[in-house]
Amino acid sequence: MVALIAGTYFVYPAGAALPRYDFLVLASISVQLALLALRMETLEEARVILLFHAVGTVMEIFKTAVGSWTYPEASFLRIGGVPLFTGFMYGAIGSYIARSWRLFDYRFERHPSTLAMVVLACAIYANFFTNHWGFDLRWLLFVWALGVFGRGVIHFRVWRVHRRMPMLVACGLTAAFIWIAENVGTYSRVWLYPHQAEVWSPVGLGKFSSWFLLLIISYVMVAAAHRPQPPD
Repeated sequence: MVALIAGTYFVYPAGAALPRYDFLVLASISVQLALLALRMETLEEARVILLFHAVGTVMEIFKTAVGSWTYPEASFLRIGGVPLFTGFMYGAIGSYIARSWRLFDYRFERHPSTLAMVVLACAIYANFFTNHWGFDLRWLLFVWALGVFGRGVIHFRVWRVHRRMPMLVACGLTAAFIWIAENVGTYSRVWLYPHQAEVWSPVGLGKFSSWFLLLIISYVMVAAAHRPQPPD
């Protein structure tokens, strides 16, 4: 997705009959079909990722309506101010987690219960909406996440070597790479925050916290399909 976003910024022809955003929709669908055809993703994983796709799209519709960010280019395939490829950007996060889960044979110590994760994920999602009315509880959510995931440890295998890492560290590192990808996206003018409308500047580190919380929602959905197992 990052390659498509950056590549179309540099090489996609201006004035093409098919708008750039609509090309990204078709390209994203092609990538998803290829993942299934090559068995790099299972149908069960794809269903979960589709759910995160829908969750992300609903949030995008709300956020663009209140002016949090904009998609400045014209397109045909869109809902309100949101081009339809945006859901695939959220889906890509879930797809990454699902793919790496199988490649690195994730196992867990002290994994949180499903109920604890689902309640936390619902509270995080609600906060993305309520913070526009003065009810931003993200710091409370960080403490809550620490309580839910703080004791968890992820085991993963690289080639023949088994390693381990605190689950919160794994979430933080992944969120950092998503923040870098977001800077690529805004530099490529796929979407823009208000402070980038005239001249591009990096996305503030404050957005890292948003991606960290959103990553937890994605993880909870993928975990529902993979059913975390302890080390053998």
